[in-house]
Amino acid sequence: MAVEIFIRRRFRPERAGELAPIIVKLRSLATMQPGYISGETLKCIEPPGRNEYLVRSTWRSVEDWKKWLHSPERMTLQSQIDLILKDETEYLIYEPLVGGIMPKPS
Repeated sequence: MAVEIFIRRRFRPERAGELAPIIVKLRSLATMQPGYISGETLKCIEPPGRNEYLVRSTWRSVEDWKKWLHSPERMTLQSQIDLILKDETEYLIYEPLVGGIMPKPS
């Protein structure tokens, strides 16, 4: 089952120019990974001054996502991002509700 990954990054406004190109590179590399389906990168505009990017991506499985998450090339770029951010990068993994309304049994 496909999963949705949400990545939230809060950054210092004076360093946004350094952060954006690295995120673009990460996204470009992610599109070539096995199991990657789609994604988008969003910048928070409300409330104003939030200085936050949200990346949403869809992967074929949690396993595919985790292979990319722990890959050496991604970890290298993430370490560059960590030096720029105000807070730690936050990762959330979601799955669709079965039938759109009920969670599947555990």
